[in-house]
Amino acid sequence: MEAELQVGFVGNPNCGKTTLFNAYTGARLKVANWPGVTVEKKEGGMKYHNHKYNLVDLPGIYSLTSYTMEEKLTRQYILEDNVDIIVDVADASSLERNLYLTLSLLELGKPVILALNMMDIVEERGMELDLHRMPEMLGIPVIPVSARKKTGLNILMHTVSHHTEEENTGFIMHYSEEIEEVIKELEEKLLQQDENITNPRWHAIKILEHDEEICEIYKDAIEGVVKKDYESEIINQKFDFIEELIEECVVNKSEKEQVADKVDRILIHPILGLPCFFAIMAFVFFCTFFIGDFLKGYLEIFLAWVENFVVDTLTSLQVSDTLISLVNEGILQGVGGILSFIPNIIILFLALAILEDSGYMSRVAYVMDGIMSKIGLSGRAFLPMLLGFGCSVPAVMASRVLENEEDRKGTILGIPFMSCSARLPIYVLISSIFFKQYKFLAACSMYFIGIFAGVLVTFVYTKLHKVKEENALLIELPEYKRPNVNTVAIYVGEKVKDYLSKAGTTIFVASIIIWILLNFNQYGMVTDVSQSFAASFGKILAPVLGPIGLGHWQLVVVLISGLAAKEVVVVSFLAIFGIHSLHTSSEIAFAQEQLGALGFHTLNAYCFMLFCLLYTPCIATIATIKKETNSVKWTVGLLVFQLLFAWVVTMVVYQIGSLIM
Repeated sequence: MEAELQVGFVGNPNCGKTTLFNAYTGARLKVANWPGVTVEKKEGGMKYHNHKYNLVDLPGIYSLTSYTMEEKLTRQYILEDNVDIIVDVADASSLERNLYLTLSLLELGKPVILALNMMDIVEERGMELDLHRMPEMLGIPVIPVSARKKTGLNILMHTVSHHTEEENTGFIMHYSEEIEEVIKELEEKLLQQDENITNPRWHAIKILEHDEEICEIYKDAIEGVVKKDYESEIINQKFDFIEELIEECVVNKSEKEQVADKVDRILIHPILGLPCFFAIMAFVFFCTFFIGDFLKGYLEIFLAWVENFVVDTLTSLQVSDTLISLVNEGILQGVGGILSFIPNIIILFLALAILEDSGYMSRVAYVMDGIMSKIGLSGRAFLPMLLGFGCSVPAVMASRVLENEEDRKGTILGIPFMSCSARLPIYVLISSIFFKQYKFLAACSMYFIGIFAGVLVTFVYTKLHKVKEENALLIELPEYKRPNVNTVAIYVGEKVKDYLSKAGTTIFVASIIIWILLNFNQYGMVTDVSQSFAASFGKILAPVLGPIGLGHWQLVVVLISGLAAKEVVVVSFLAIFGIHSLHTSSEIAFAQEQLGALGFHTLNAYCFMLFCLLYTPCIATIATIKKETNSVKWTVGLLVFQLLFAWVVTMVVYQIGSLIM
């Protein structure tokens, strides 16, 4: 067997690079951090015609000029001698933006293959690419592929296996006569300073582009040679060549661009963009509640049948009442209560997946970048916050894209205020009981309050720590496309799988613990829940929550249980108040009666949702924050701050609301 060949997959963000990489590596994928830093690298091994390949999926970049940690690491890997071949993955439907990186890679003098991905989208749009002229102009193999449909993969790997044996004879970008003279002079100076330098031309070009790293290394060679700024001229001349290539090689593109431009005039408009985003999200929540609740009702009927069947079976087997109570009230009702929200979860993630795959969510980030930049925040901060709508754990990890440590901490501070999917069952439960036809508006308000709170807290933190705004957000605005059914199904399937996994583990265990706390005290099993362990502990803290309208031991227990996972709030709420279902109006009336007996009405319900939105995140998020900040002290400070912030905001809402209502 021959030595393992190193193949680097490089490309712009959103070019489908990772999808192509996964199509090759499959289950052989390895994910780890780069040595010494918290940016992930993905590697996967494969064999092709007796050759062993180690494929490396590198973080997305737009050029070989480094700004972010990801860009620096990608460039560092590409410049290392152990990479045998570079596969440049480009979005074939958006070549203008993608080919700039291609030209930069060609200047390295390493073997490069251009993989034109998303050819299926090109065909759907009626566009045509001249795949004979393009390789002639670039001087490298150009292979059309579709990572989503897994077409062209064998041809690409066949080309990789042969191209590694050749020196790169690709296109060499020639600039204006003035620039070429300076490049030549710099090359001579660089060779005088370091005769072992590899590719002095690339280094000379980077010096003309004022690359800080290269300029620092070869500062002696620059003296007296570089007399003006050539960066903009080099960029413009590269794009002039790209424009020439597009004119010769791409047919039927202008009509599609005009349609996309018209849509973008509204969706990314500096004034209209934000209302459009709010309107779209309001529609998503409307569907999540009304369609989800319709399906949820039928699922509740099925779960009730399962519950009755199990109880009847255990009774017929003469199982003890204690065990029946544990199975029924501790497990079936607890886990079943969470499972009943699956329709709402599916619809929410289905809508988010469609928005993401269509290309809209990138535009939301662009719109928010403009707003956040105006108030002095880094536009990059909103990307992790956007992920927080799914789960706070990956959102906190995504804060790695921020260079400044204090900027990163400020963003982490704001992420837990985003309404993750675990909070959705809380909103559905409470709003279904108290807000009737306005339930989707009540729940929707939680999402918008969370965004405002997250941005506000991040803003205040960065101002107090005098964080300077980092580089502006560079984000690819992908072409609009019809969402891929496969991609959407995989995304929704993974989210539902995670939800079910949590129901079968964390929530299962939490349900049993809650049952024990509600049914036992130091003397044994109790029939009066007010004499239980849970009641005793809840009564101690209840006065603290009185000023925010939640001063009942039952609510204290419910909120504490949410520290394990926010879904457990629903489990404990249903168990404590004996609510089994909300499918019919009589069941809703029963729930209102149970809660009304405590003096818990509409205002209290809204404050309960608000406190659940703002207070301490779950244990998994806390552990991730500790890992990312590497500071116990800062993490504890965050938890204390969130509790105080939640208490103060909820108190203000409750006290003002009490005066009005």
